[in-house]
Amino acid sequence: MDFYFKLFYSQFFVRIPYPTADFTGQTIIVTGSNTGLGLEAARHLARLGAAKIILAVRTVSKGETAAANIIQSTGLTKNIIEVWPLDLTSFDSVKTFAARANSLDRLDAVIQNAGILTTVYSEAEGVESHVTVNVISAVLLGLLILPKLRNSAKKYGGPARLAFVGSDVLYIAKSKEAEGPGSIFEAVSRKESADMGNR
Repeated sequence: MDFYFKLFYSQFFVRIPYPTADFTGQTIIVTGSNTGLGLEAARHLARLGAAKIILAVRTVSKGETAAANIIQSTGLTKNIIEVWPLDLTSFDSVKTFAARANSLDRLDAVIQNAGILTTVYSEAEGVESHVTVNVISAVLLGLLILPKLRNSAKKYGGPARLAFVGSDVLYIAKSKEAEGPGSIFEAVSRKESADMGNR
């Protein structure tokens, strides 16, 4: 019950400070940035002076629509936004994206916002799709680009930032699979016993 009170309080009585940090000259990647929190994060970063913002999206056309929306709403005089494909259901896509990111002159921050939520069971890379997209691929991408973030921080004298966007639902989610014997990856990938929240 305490969780629900905190959730209610945070949604209706807490005002998040308006971002004011200076991102002048910085290059930032935001995954899942064609809608929702990712889109708004990218919009703020544009307003705060970022030199390059990379929208990492599964569907490039949706990313291009989001980029146009950011440019229009912020009044940017030059296009600092690039749209790169990234499909977190595919480890090959993650590796290709990371290789491209590692070829950048600099990389100052990565906001990992992309994720899925579905009640339909499916697998990606041999594991239940929520786990693949929201956990494995996100961590894989973070590990592959961490050296670039560190090198950029050393070269340009700024902090390196790698952020994973999550949900407070983790505090109340039931995970009966975690209580059983064996690998949790195997447990959550058994279609016959998977609880997708639609029962």
